Amino acid sequence: MKRLFLFFLVSISVCISSLAQKKELAQAKTYLKSGKDFDKAETLMRKLLADSNNVCNIKVWSMLADAVRMQYEQGNEKLYLKQKSDTAALFLTCQRMFLVYEGMDSVDAMPDDKGRVKLKYRKRNSEYLDGLRRNLYNGGVYFVSKQNYGSAYSILDTYLECVKQPLFSSYKYDYTTKQALSAAYLATYCGAKLADSGKTLKYSDIALQYKPGREKTLQFLANIYNERKDNDRYCDVLRTGFHEYPKSEYFFTRLVDYYNNANMADSSLLVVNQALKVEPTNILFLYGKSNILLNTGKYKDCVAICDSIISIKDSIPDVYYNAGVAYLNLAFEAEKTGGKKGKAMGRKYYSLAKPYMEKYRALAPDHKDKWAAGLYNIYLNLNMGKEFEEITKILEK
Repeated sequence: MKRLFLFFLVSISVCISSLAQKKELAQAKTYLKSGKDFDKAETLMRKLLADSNNVCNIKVWSMLADAVRMQYEQGNEKLYLKQKSDTAALFLTCQRMFLVYEGMDSVDAMPDDKGRVKLKYRKRNSEYLDGLRRNLYNGGVYFVSKQNYGSAYSILDTYLECVKQPLFSSYKYDYTTKQALSAAYLATYCGAKLADSGKTLKYSDIALQYKPGREKTLQFLANIYNERKDNDRYCDVLRTGFHEYPKSEYFFTRLVDYYNNANMADSSLLVVNQALKVEPTNILFLYGKSNILLNTGKYKDCVAICDSIISIKDSIPDVYYNAGVAYLNLAFEAEKTGGKKGKAMGRKYYSLAKPYMEKYRALAPDHKDKWAAGLYNIYLNLNMGKEFEEITKILEK
């Protein structure tokens, strides 16, 4: 009796659900025929699909597709007639339409009780959407221009995913067209703007094939690998970027820093010299070389590079600092040799360091932690009483 009662309840439930479904379908059909309230028809059909019993109901999907299609066509007509319209909403409706038709296609492609697949809607639907696919790309470009990177990524993702959708299998879409490559780059760009590594990486391999955006894509990848502390990939991307774009400050500075942090001075010097072959008077490249020479104890060569930078531009504080430190280090080394000769050489190098360190102080007065100690040693060893007293008071504060 209990089983019979439960069966009776289930039967009633199914019957009520079926009646509700018919009612909703009929109401949606009325909305569509009225030429308005298409959005209400869409809401009704989505409500039905929220019930797992209706997920595979092709009638519900077909009605939903019609509701969204009519919204799109209505908005497109307003745009064509230059009537007041919402451009953003039109693009999003276009995307929604593609997603609905793809969902409908997955139900259309389900096998029947005998395992047979009889596609009833695919040809018609794919032919209709094929002519509108470019609007997904246009929508992505539109949202990028509005800096709405979330919507831009979503709609570009829908555009690119068409390649994998069975609905469009007869069209043989691929990622080799100029538009597809551009879409992949824009999607990667949006992922980077959203600080979402998953979105940034999804189409990055395709984006790398888009020449106008390849440099930026490599930068996006380098940022991700650096954040993930994937040093091997990070270094590989930087090397690729520097090789292909030797004038890029982004790849140059990060690759040199990477080698310096890894105590690979020879490699960092090689990068600098390669960069200078391309742009011999590039101040950043020259300054990078002065740092490497200073850190590897090649002090006279460091000063020579600093002097060459000053001859090009004489207002860069750290260039004077590098030269001043190089001469101070030469002074310290000379003093270690001892004797009158060592002391005389030390005094000579202190004298040479003085104008550089004083110039650095003048250009960067707030960086007392860098120039005060150097000037203290200089004034002390050159017996400059007045200057020594002044710098001593500064250090005591």
